[in-house]
Amino acid sequence: MDLKRGSGILAHITSLPSVYGIGDLGCSSLKFIDFLAASSQSYWQFLPLGPTSQFYYHSPYTSCSAFAGNPLLISPDGLVKDGFLSQDDLVDQRPIFSDYLVEFSKVIEFKIKLFERAFTIFKKRQRKSLEKFNLFCESQKEWLNDWALFASLKEENKGQAWYDWSRSIAKRNKVDIKKSFTILSERVLFHKFLQFCFFSQLNEVLKYAREKKIVLIGDMPIYTSPDSSDVWIHQDFFELDKDTLKPTFVAGVPPDYFSNTGQVWENPVYRWKNDDGHENSQLYAWWKERFRHILKTVDIVRVDHFRGFESYWKIAAKEETAIDGQWIKGPGAPFLEKLMTDLGDLPIIAEDLGIITPEVEKLRDAMNFPGMKVLQFAFDSDEKNCYLPYNYDRTNFIVYTGTHDNSTTVGWYFDEKVPQRSKERALRYANSCCASQIHWDFIRMAYSSISKVAVIPLQDVLGFGDDCRMNIPGTKKKDNWVWRCPSWNLTDDLCRRLADETQFYGR
Repeated sequence: MDLKRGSGILAHITSLPSVYGIGDLGCSSLKFIDFLAASSQSYWQFLPLGPTSQFYYHSPYTSCSAFAGNPLLISPDGLVKDGFLSQDDLVDQRPIFSDYLVEFSKVIEFKIKLFERAFTIFKKRQRKSLEKFNLFCESQKEWLNDWALFASLKEENKGQAWYDWSRSIAKRNKVDIKKSFTILSERVLFHKFLQFCFFSQLNEVLKYAREKKIVLIGDMPIYTSPDSSDVWIHQDFFELDKDTLKPTFVAGVPPDYFSNTGQVWENPVYRWKNDDGHENSQLYAWWKERFRHILKTVDIVRVDHFRGFESYWKIAAKEETAIDGQWIKGPGAPFLEKLMTDLGDLPIIAEDLGIITPEVEKLRDAMNFPGMKVLQFAFDSDEKNCYLPYNYDRTNFIVYTGTHDNSTTVGWYFDEKVPQRSKERALRYANSCCASQIHWDFIRMAYSSISKVAVIPLQDVLGFGDDCRMNIPGTKKKDNWVWRCPSWNLTDDLCRRLADETQFYGR
């Protein structure tokens, strides 16, 4: 992947301004692309776009599907444009939403009513207007039918996890699955309709971004949720208990920068090999389709927890912490090389943060995947720190002030847990005498570095504190993933300042 020198902003779509309580794939995204273009940015990075669950507080990294899109991101205005709603439908039913956070329960209640109304109109459309829908269903049939049935069964079972459904359905008895398709055919069609709307709008966003010369960086979690259509459909791909159908071993990371006890993610680990020790060819085919699918909707994909392809931390499901896990070898270079043979060069950013071994670095470099550097990690130790810009020995990586898992830069500086010496080193490195503009100090550090790409979280561009933090790793909290940016924060002055800094540093 040939990255051009440039800069961009990390902002999840849910965080964008919108009168509908959550950012979406309509005006929210298109206006943000306009802001990026006017600010001389070249990249927009967002978090995974899969359906989320209230059980995981709507974490985009614990999605119910590796293929489906999150219906909450569907733009109501887009449904009006396509003739599935009227403007009166939006005005009559819209409650007052917070401008500062996503109130998921309120958003869900509002949007489901709109979707039901849009679906009623959709079913009355004439055959010619349904051609695009039928083409979409045919092109996505590898995952769409199963997802639509899974979502329908979720409703039928009042949100229960699939492994708590009736045994025959949980174990995917062919006769009962076929019967469920018939009984729930109306709801199956409804969920197909939502996916059609989602991907139609996402394709419009991608098209507009390319017109504006903005590169879209998507995000792919390496693991999928235990309560997902993928695990339900492909139970042989995962280490599950044959009786309870729940994971026997789960993924996570050992103690690190973020947690003294590590992180237990609850995601089932993959059975990369069959019982006979040979490659699980069906699992490989699933991964190949997964990459093919996401790369139709974004230009570059950041693979979260890339190191899991080299080795992954395997924890018994009964453990409460990640301390007593073990490293297990992943599929490694043969797996990635085979993908590249089948799909061509993969435009992948390798998330290589945390405990990274020489073997992980070797795998990343052998594939020529850019890695990541985070400036908030640069001042914890002395001159050998690999995150310090003067230690950068190559250009093929993306530098961040912080990520969605970090404090904001302002929050980092004023955090009492951060050693004073680290703060003093940061100011000295930035040649700054005070912290009043610490976020801009860090932005300039990133921009002035030799990295090909610098990506700044929107919270750091705005200079916000930790009340606007996106996530605290290893926690399930109702205030994770909810931050939103009010429209009035994206000012012309901010746009001009970003453009000036970007141009000055040759980005």
